[in-house]
Amino acid sequence: MIFGLTFSSLRLLILSLAVLSQIYLFYRVRKAIRSLHRPHRFKRLAVLAAGVAMVLLFAASLYIVFKPIPWVYPPTPAQVVFFYPPAVWGLGSIFSALLLLIFQLAGGIGGAALRLLRKAACRAAAPAPADDGRRRFLRAGAGALFAAPLVLSGYGAVYAGRRGDVRELALPFGRSLRVVQLTDIHAGLYMNREQLRCYADKVISLQPDLFVLTGDYVSNSLSFLPGCLEEMTRIRAPYGTFATLGNHEHWYAGLDELREVFRKSGIPLLNNEHRVISTERGPFAVAGIDDLRNGDPDLDAALRGLDRAVPTLLLSHRPEIFPEAAGRAIPLTLSGHYHGGQIKIGPPGAGISLAHLRTPYPEGLYRIGDSRLYVSRGIGTTFTPVRLNAPPEVTVIQLT
Repeated sequence: MIFGLTFSSLRLLILSLAVLSQIYLFYRVRKAIRSLHRPHRFKRLAVLAAGVAMVLLFAASLYIVFKPIPWVYPPTPAQVVFFYPPAVWGLGSIFSALLLLIFQLAGGIGGAALRLLRKAACRAAAPAPADDGRRRFLRAGAGALFAAPLVLSGYGAVYAGRRGDVRELALPFGRSLRVVQLTDIHAGLYMNREQLRCYADKVISLQPDLFVLTGDYVSNSLSFLPGCLEEMTRIRAPYGTFATLGNHEHWYAGLDELREVFRKSGIPLLNNEHRVISTERGPFAVAGIDDLRNGDPDLDAALRGLDRAVPTLLLSHRPEIFPEAAGRAIPLTLSGHYHGGQIKIGPPGAGISLAHLRTPYPEGLYRIGDSRLYVSRGIGTTFTPVRLNAPPEVTVIQLT
């Protein structure tokens, strides 16, 4: 929860802000067009065209978010033409509206204060003529405030959302092995088969001893899951590949159906269970639990029968299991879910997001006693293909 809001309430609030932003932006655009020194017929048609374009873009963005589109793994040109423009508008227009509203309020307060000062200082003076230069400056500033969030959203979708960082760290575990983690893949309209193949190739080049997947394989339809897992099975790690479920899988399918898809792929699904793996230095275990909110998580079942002396790597889509895992002396938990915030406001490498307000574990490394948690930013996006200040991440952990 954020400030006492549930996820459903937060989503409703964001949707309401999005609708209000469209209304406000149309009002501002219509006012700007009507102020032009152009024929009345031109201005009427321009207002109509702007309104139609805004409605179509916003309706398309809502449809893409809330309705599964039966186009499995569209090619990149189709992504660029049909799906990215509505997504960029859907996000950028909200921030455009907020900035313009702040600019308008600040200008109104500042203008009122300036008029009061002038009136007090020059009561006997004639009224000052209208300042056309000031008006042009204000219009230019409003135009920049309108365009900047859209440009930034476009940057986040086209460039930042495609730049996968390899995050490497070394942690004590009691066994020497190289683990690569992918999480929050969100295969769908904004993560096509070509992009999945590139990430799989990157993981192969990192030569993992163990490959783990920590949930949210699809965005808004289970039809993308078989192809996603097919690309992941190209990765052959000596100690195997293991997976656990995220909330998106539970949104679009039942547990039995999900188990069957994973069974056909050949990737072991650890859903409240574990596997013990033998190495030259002794055994270690990989355990996985169901999604903490949308699944049926059971850490007791996941660890049942496991010798506490065997070092255990716990896979959990959401990181909030960490205090309980630390209480069981589990040396390492790997999670994702929050995308590092996905859209963070602030300087590069810092900033804050809704995720940072929602959980104490939005991204990075955490420690309780001898237990550690690492929360990856993941490689996909949700609700919007935009990432800002939170680039996608392939995680490499050298355990010792």
